[in-house]
Amino acid sequence: MPDTARLSPLVAPGSEVNRSGELEVLVLVAEQGSLSAAARLLGVSPSAVSKTMSRLEARLGVQLLQRSTRRVQLTAEGAQLVERGKRLLADLNELEAAVAARSAPQGVVRISASSATGQRLLVPLVAPLLEAHPGIRLELLFTDQVVDLVEDSIDIAIRWGQLPPSDMVARRLGATLQVIVGAPDYLARHGVPLHPDELSAHRRLGWTYQRAVPHWPFLVDGRRVAVEIGDVLRVNDGDVLRSLAVQGAGLARLSLFHAWEDLQAGHLQVVLEDFNTGDLEPIHAVYPGKPDRLPPRTRAVLDFLQARVELRHAAQLPPPWRA
Repeated sequence: MPDTARLSPLVAPGSEVNRSGELEVLVLVAEQGSLSAAARLLGVSPSAVSKTMSRLEARLGVQLLQRSTRRVQLTAEGAQLVERGKRLLADLNELEAAVAARSAPQGVVRISASSATGQRLLVPLVAPLLEAHPGIRLELLFTDQVVDLVEDSIDIAIRWGQLPPSDMVARRLGATLQVIVGAPDYLARHGVPLHPDELSAHRRLGWTYQRAVPHWPFLVDGRRVAVEIGDVLRVNDGDVLRSLAVQGAGLARLSLFHAWEDLQAGHLQVVLEDFNTGDLEPIHAVYPGKPDRLPPRTRAVLDFLQARVELRHAAQLPPPWRA
């Protein structure tokens, strides 16, 4: 019996002939033995089925059905067409299924991210992503160096901060607040800074990135001021910087996204929040090429990331976490 869920619509008189649809209706009428039974399965009136069969007979120039008040029977020509038609429809179904399988996302997608972002943002999503798209294979490249997507054959890169002008295309995944944090034991030993001017007495941990901002911004009396980062200790890895802050090496300016768990656990405390500029650092998935020419595998991963990356908690700091 034909798959009635995928039967083509019946063709109205004067419209373009739907040959596979007419053939499917004929096969269904033959299997059901009546026009009305076939019509019920199709969800149409018996007259619509009758008109479709009459139109098919007129186009072929032969009688396919012997109609009576109770049932219909196939003529010799009708039986021949039904027998061959079943094989043709089966082949068509098989072909469509094969094409649909090939069009499903398949192949390797290479994703680049910083080590901290990779561990905290990407790794928790890998298992559900592969479950949702079993034809996709992933290659994850975690590095704190800014890679050249084209030269290194990267399909997607996760980038933090404002993006410089480039030929890359970006999808925004979310944004995170930046906070100044320190370990409780460090603050107990060195004191809690109550004003940005007091930071000169503290070790200020920084970055070695070329694109890193060389200062911490604050809002003092309605105007923005900048405090230079110290040169005692600088790193190029976000998780290393977070770990150093937890170990009491100094104060650090981290994204709330990265500091979230340590703040919850009490391993870090936020300081100088009254002077926070409130700037949100955006997170983007960046990729080369044009959006309308993306391979299905890359588009599937981008869609998944945009739907599943959850950063709402990283945009606002709950008051109890302040020092």
